[in-house]
Amino acid sequence: MHDIVLLPGFMCDSHLWDDVRPGLETCGRLHFGDLARDRSFEAMAERVLAAVPDRFSLVGFSMGGFVAREIALRAPDRVERLALLNTSARGDDPDQARRKQGLARAAEARGFRGLSRHSILSSLHPDRRDDERMVGKIREMADRIGKAGFVNQIGVARRDGHGDLIRITCPTLVVWCREDELRSQEEARELADGIPVARLEIVENCGHMLPLEAPEETVALLRGWLESPVPV
Repeated sequence: MHDIVLLPGFMCDSHLWDDVRPGLETCGRLHFGDLARDRSFEAMAERVLAAVPDRFSLVGFSMGGFVAREIALRAPDRVERLALLNTSARGDDPDQARRKQGLARAAEARGFRGLSRHSILSSLHPDRRDDERMVGKIREMADRIGKAGFVNQIGVARRDGHGDLIRITCPTLVVWCREDELRSQEEARELADGIPVARLEIVENCGHMLPLEAPEETVALLRGWLESPVPV
């Protein structure tokens, strides 16, 4: 039976996976990474590696995809296969880095007041932006993570990782959603083209929040990925 490690996105916690959990539990034992307590992807990766089994399949969503790539590079002998959902290998440009550092300083000085409604809605398919249950779930995850987690995550330096993709040797599934306004199809193709053994799947009628918006499609993709043979 597989051990499956699931890494959430920015200001998300293990509840991101609530709707996919029943389907994935038939495939293996689930483990949930904590990405809220460290200020670098390297430190997040080390925390996850210290808490999970010796061998595992690894799923990283959005920001969690950056950490998943770091884990695959640090411990290639431990990662059986890799899934990168709605993520990228691109780094922040100088303006993005300055803006994020400013947000971190503001939160430290004035406190964290939760994610804005605009930022939540921009992560969803336009047809789901009036789904208050889904909006509320995203807001509740961010509220649980709180100020300390926000400061940690918003302040992480995101460096370009394309040069390292060739060093990821495990079979990799890259997933992008057609209406994802936060990550582009080009970014997904860069991942799939840069990793030696990778394939790209596209989910229609879905925004950025794949595990919440399309749990059945998420389970189907991950089950196929888990059940596919690992090349020798």
